[in-house]
Amino acid sequence: MGRSENHIGAEGTATVPEHWRYGRHLAALAAAAAAGVGEADAVASVLRDRDPVMAESAVVTHLDRRAAQLLADPRFPGWAHALGAAIGPRAFPARRLREWTLLKTITDGEPWSPAELTAASDWCQRTAAQSLASYEALGLLATTARTHRVRTVAAARLRRRSATG
Repeated sequence: MGRSENHIGAEGTATVPEHWRYGRHLAALAAAAAAGVGEADAVASVLRDRDPVMAESAVVTHLDRRAAQLLADPRFPGWAHALGAAIGPRAFPARRLREWTLLKTITDGEPWSPAELTAASDWCQRTAAQSLASYEALGLLATTARTHRVRTVAAARLRRRSATG
């Protein structure tokens, strides 16, 4: 059977392997984002896939890509609100979106909770240590992050910032 052919699933229905669907989902999400309309609807559509783990993984990959692009953009809050409604109660993508919102809050210099950053996932702490410019956030991570790697990166960035500024 060629690569472009469908496979017959256990129920006798034609199915597309999950890695192909994953790629198609990412392409559809990127296209909706590029068009500037329908991104939340595209997220909701992906989350209806019969494989919820794969669907959530595709949505989180898309969230990571888009949030990184929008982190310094004033459209971020509206985007996050729309995607949050589409994601609903799904724990993994909802948490990732909350953590991107925390990173946006810190980036914008708005009030944030140190407890929220110290309770954030290892992914969030690592991303914060690698990308944030906030002395307060980097100082907190340099002393209280869960992993040695994050503490080291945050401390090194603080030293570099002190040396240059």
